[in-house]
Amino acid sequence: MHTQELKLELNAIQQGFVSLVPISLFVFVFGAAFGLAAAQEGLNDAAAVLMSALVFAGASQFAALDLWGTQVPVLPLAITVFAINARHLLIGATLYPYIRSLNPATRYGVMLVASDANWALSMRAFAQNETSKGLGLLFGGGIAIWFFWMIGTWVGFYFGNAIQNPSAFGVDMVMGCFLLTMALGGSKNNKTYVIWAAAAASSIAAYLYLPENSHVIVGALTGGITGVFLKGDNHEH
Repeated sequence: MHTQELKLELNAIQQGFVSLVPISLFVFVFGAAFGLAAAQEGLNDAAAVLMSALVFAGASQFAALDLWGTQVPVLPLAITVFAINARHLLIGATLYPYIRSLNPATRYGVMLVASDANWALSMRAFAQNETSKGLGLLFGGGIAIWFFWMIGTWVGFYFGNAIQNPSAFGVDMVMGCFLLTMALGGSKNNKTYVIWAAAAASSIAAYLYLPENSHVIVGALTGGITGVFLKGDNHEH
């Protein structure tokens, strides 16, 4: 099924865009917070918006601002950004079986706007054999998140004083709650619970004892490896 030639359909992209608009409104607020922070660090409006348009990675952009100055330490900056976004290695790996039949230009274009929310929704669609819908959610939804993040940055640069602390409104919890809802809404059985427990335990341990942000990749890898092990065990029996 996944080896047939795939094409992005305009209608699916439009539906994917609309589906991700609600959560993109919260992304807009975080974009505004980044725009304000960028202005306070001395970036001009073009540089701030360009960073959001090209980098499109909220947490790592805030981290970059912490290292910003007259002389930017390029190597530490690159290492920090890579560590924060290492989960995208796993996102790409899980998506590859479903998008590998796209031509390379389209495939890499789709991956440019891949993020946590549209990845989660697209994977659910792919799991239900709704390939066209999944591609639409991945690309169209990604465009929605990217657009609101970029516009939020511009608005925050000029009017961000009204949203200096988005966490005070609980906005920082939105993405976590969204992904938790996606997980709980999927199929659940004893194997799933074991995977969740393994991922949670390893992630907590990494959060407590390993370098910052490593808990994301450790938890994801542990969950994935546990899932592969349990799947193999099922085949043996």
